[in-house]
Amino acid sequence: MENYDNLLNDLAPKKFGKVGVIWTCSLIAIIIVGIIAYIDQLIKGQIVTNMRDYALWGIYISNFVFFVATSFVGSVTVAILRLTKNKWRTPLVRIAEIISLAAIAMAGVTIMIDMARPDRLLNLFIHARLQSPITWDVIIIPTYIVISFLLLYFPLIPDFAILKKHFKDKNPVLSKWYGKLSLNWKGTAVQKALQEKSIRIIALMIIPVGLILQTIDAWLFSTTYRIGWDSTNMGPYFIAGAFVAGIGALVTVVYIVRRAYHLEAYITDFHFDKLGKLLVLACLTYLYFNINEYLLPAYTVTKDESVHLNTLFSGSYSPIFWAVTIIGLIFPILFLLFKKGRKPLPMFIIGLVVVLASWWKRYLIVTPTLLHPFLPIQGVPKSWHHYFPSIHEWLITLATLAMALLIITLLVRFLPIIPIQRTADEQALLNNEKDTKS
Repeated sequence: MENYDNLLNDLAPKKFGKVGVIWTCSLIAIIIVGIIAYIDQLIKGQIVTNMRDYALWGIYISNFVFFVATSFVGSVTVAILRLTKNKWRTPLVRIAEIISLAAIAMAGVTIMIDMARPDRLLNLFIHARLQSPITWDVIIIPTYIVISFLLLYFPLIPDFAILKKHFKDKNPVLSKWYGKLSLNWKGTAVQKALQEKSIRIIALMIIPVGLILQTIDAWLFSTTYRIGWDSTNMGPYFIAGAFVAGIGALVTVVYIVRRAYHLEAYITDFHFDKLGKLLVLACLTYLYFNINEYLLPAYTVTKDESVHLNTLFSGSYSPIFWAVTIIGLIFPILFLLFKKGRKPLPMFIIGLVVVLASWWKRYLIVTPTLLHPFLPIQGVPKSWHHYFPSIHEWLITLATLAMALLIITLLVRFLPIIPIQRTADEQALLNNEKDTKS
């Protein structure tokens, strides 16, 4: 009983400390500034951005693709770990699901921001065309949000019942909310069987939905018949990149949560070692697809493709391209191959670098290709041949990133980030095994 009380005290949600309050207030401040910039964009129109007839997507779509990619970690990765019943997954899956839900929710918001006017969202439903990948995106993103929410919520039900009792005297209001969310959970055999079956069904559903979402995202580009996007490689290329971005985000958040809540006894070096091996596998796979995407076209290049590739290899976008490839992909592989590189602190640094590189990678996927249209417009201003986001675009984009981090922060504050009931069951099982051996 004493061990269980200690476990509950360790894993129950805790109030923010001083650093947590400053962090949350900083995120809210960034969001407010972004909202002001967005309102100004609504009033004045897209002229406040640097998007023109060439760069008609820009940073907003880059950010959208990044959010969609990051959300992948909470779908396929977590679902596979759940279905295969790997015990080492227990302290990690809920954090992954929180990241996934926050990222896909902000992907939906980012699309509306890119439309310039929110009322245009209605047109996607009224004038939907099944021939358009955008219509598929409109269908699949809400579906993915719902399934991601259910994958997070269903495993939480037993923990909500535990927290209802835990906070009954300490915080009656919070206890009441946990009680409502627990759906009258009693822990009966029927309830447990129903919950396990539901989680398994949701996990099976989210794998194809996640793969479809990444593939549709790729098709949005490859069906536009533009140099740099006209490739059958785009589907698996996006999926491999999503694994890298998602696992990098998971490593970063897991390290911060572990340190902030002193969970070293539950999230151990062993877990970082496992995540490191998973990340190096993802990076190697993505590197392979990058070779297919850039090296092979360099040998069979047309005149138009030559201009695009030269822009990336030695032109104006070459510093970002080589930084993303070498620092954000090759270096992590080299470091993660060694056990010392898979320790918590090195893993955190590598994860952070991978996430930043993943964001800039999406910027490279979107922007250079738009500046080299298949049918160039005659007599356009020279400024159209170049694009860098305006201050409005940066402020709005930073606000969406801050909002995703705020969602993660608030969920981490009020949800048990490590499953209480499952951890208790596994520790009891472990203790029984030790007793039997003794």
